Amino acid sequence: MNYLDTLREQVDLMVKGFVQALPSIAIALIIIVITWLAAKGAVKIADRITGKTHIREDLKALVDTIVKLAIWIVGLLIAATAAIPSFTPAGAFAGLGIGAVAIGFAFQDIFENFLAGVLIMLREKMRLGDVIECEGILGKVEKITLRETHVRQLSNELTVVPNSMLFKNPVKILTDEVIRRNEVVIGVSYDTDLEQAQDIILKTVESIDAVNGDKPVIVYAQEFNSSSIDFLVQWWAKSTPRDLRQTKSEIIIAVKKALDEAGIEIPFPYITHTFKENVPLVQASTEGQAADNDAA
Repeated sequence: MNYLDTLREQVDLMVKGFVQALPSIAIALIIIVITWLAAKGAVKIADRITGKTHIREDLKALVDTIVKLAIWIVGLLIAATAAIPSFTPAGAFAGLGIGAVAIGFAFQDIFENFLAGVLIMLREKMRLGDVIECEGILGKVEKITLRETHVRQLSNELTVVPNSMLFKNPVKILTDEVIRRNEVVIGVSYDTDLEQAQDIILKTVESIDAVNGDKPVIVYAQEFNSSSIDFLVQWWAKSTPRDLRQTKSEIIIAVKKALDEAGIEIPFPYITHTFKENVPLVQASTEGQAADNDAA
């Protein structure tokens, strides 16, 4: 047997088969180009239709993706049928059914995040620009895709979060409303006129411009602490984290100044020492350091 002649015959058959298939391949390529143009046109039409509605931007992106994906699936099936006469969509789906279990296990995370992304986009909450907190991640939602969500943390790092994590875990949306309540605990000494202190704190907080005037400011005497009587102060302000921190800072500074002017003491915390009780923290630290030096 002449192996060289057999190899040459096989190569000739492959070349002839390829040449015979060129028209079918050309038709398939033309179909792919038409599919690409059709997908672009369909996305533009979808954008015009959704642009007249009031649906969210991420939901508009979901509609574009579904339209594009559907057109590409149909176009690729037609192109495969034109290029390979023995190929049929029914055969393709039958083959897909055989390997569905293996594919499902291999791409379980991808499918899970894909479905979670669709459900996140369909539900009303968590829009682009919202500040959210989930599993220790606190930041602003910049982008929602079918697989992941981009969260810009308050320290400016970008965190890419799998959609399944946001769908399966509780998500705190801090900017769901325009305003949000914040609070601080303020302690005064035991010899203070509590009604006077309460009135001063209330008027001071109400005088801050950033505090929402439509919601009441609440000042409660909360508990007897070891060295002070504590007031719980609650107010409403804009819900963005920066605004909340800024407002809280202004309130603390203003209340401290108002209490100082009224001669009301904010006592230094006391701690329990091993040998002495009710020793101020600074004194206890100094005595502890001296004891360490003597021991050394």
